[in-house]
Amino acid sequence: MLIEAIRKRGHDLKLSFVPEKIDYLDSNSMRDEEIDFAFQRCVSHYRALATSAILESKGVRVVNSYDTIRDSGDKLVTTAKLIRSGLKTPKTAVVYSRSGALLAARELGYPVVVKPIQGSWGRMIARARSEDDLLDIMDFREAMGSPQFKIHYIQQFVDKPDRDIRAFYVWGEVPVSIYRISQRWKTNTALGGKAAPANLTEEQVDLVIRASEALGGGVLGIDLLETREGETLVGEVNGVIEFRNTVQVTGYDLAGKIVDETVRVMRR
Repeated sequence: MLIEAIRKRGHDLKLSFVPEKIDYLDSNSMRDEEIDFAFQRCVSHYRALATSAILESKGVRVVNSYDTIRDSGDKLVTTAKLIRSGLKTPKTAVVYSRSGALLAARELGYPVVVKPIQGSWGRMIARARSEDDLLDIMDFREAMGSPQFKIHYIQQFVDKPDRDIRAFYVWGEVPVSIYRISQRWKTNTALGGKAAPANLTEEQVDLVIRASEALGGGVLGIDLLETREGETLVGEVNGVIEFRNTVQVTGYDLAGKIVDETVRVMRR
């Protein structure tokens, strides 16, 4: 959709298929690229970081920037930045041992949600309803080879009304949003959640804008969680957005909006 939107508007386009790309880091290859800016579309977090770093070293502006992708791809950093900006998030504890996890869960109150610091699509996220559940989760995490699983990011479970919100931020605006609806506690569309158009309140729009600016702005997806008491919390920030389901259920030309607004910003 982005490719079609770029071509429809008469802009020149250079496609780069990252798995087949070779970047030599030497004085000849690090000269400026003959492009105005780049859209980062790697689903892989580390490929996105690597290619954004190299492009930026050549003087190319990347949407989104290396810093924004890095920070939004780390739930711990994201939460810390959101809280520093005065935004409400689910109560969160970060601990570094099994005993710390048990103590934090008691203080947060069961059920709790244990998340990997990095990851998407609801993968590797587990809910513990009791201490026994949490101990089982700790067994799995501590048996994994990756050092990130030795840092335990634990959040209060938000009893939301069978949905959450994915709102899209495009250079200072919130043009379209969807509900992700599921009877499961994980509402990700990648896990079977259904998308439907959402109408945000002024307060929710403000939360999206403030959360996006806290992570550096650009083109972002913000996850909002509504409590049954009527409060809205900021969940996560997504630095490389996917939006096919949003376009299908809303009919909104988000790709066109992204291209038009990004070109406008880059021409300033």
